[in-house]
Amino acid sequence: MVEFILLSLLLMVPMVYFIVTIGQVQGGSFAVVGAADQAAKVYVMQKDTSEGRAAAEQAALLTLADYGHSAGQAFVDVACDRGDCLSAGAAVTITVKLTVPLPMVPFGDALSLDAANLSASATQIVGRFR
Repeated sequence: MVEFILLSLLLMVPMVYFIVTIGQVQGGSFAVVGAADQAAKVYVMQKDTSEGRAAAEQAALLTLADYGHSAGQAFVDVACDRGDCLSAGAAVTITVKLTVPLPMVPFGDALSLDAANLSASATQIVGRFR
């Protein structure tokens, strides 16, 4: 009985931690895909590029916050295929990068232990009629 309890603890605790970590990484991957998609959609609806960048970053960070990730873990990048990003027919690509820390690690911020570095991109075409 003692051996069973001891071996159960030795095997079950790492397995449960592994499952929790994989869940965090999967949630982070959903978060970056959704954030990139929403940010690209918001960007092409703005009147100028400075408003577009600010609105895209805000949309991405709000989407990541919905999934439980902080703004300090994320980076948003905007790229265009033309000089004027909001001209009709321009393709705007938003890339969102997210660092997913290991869950339940004491002093995790100081140690910088990361489970994964995730990124996703989304492209939207600026419409002719806005």
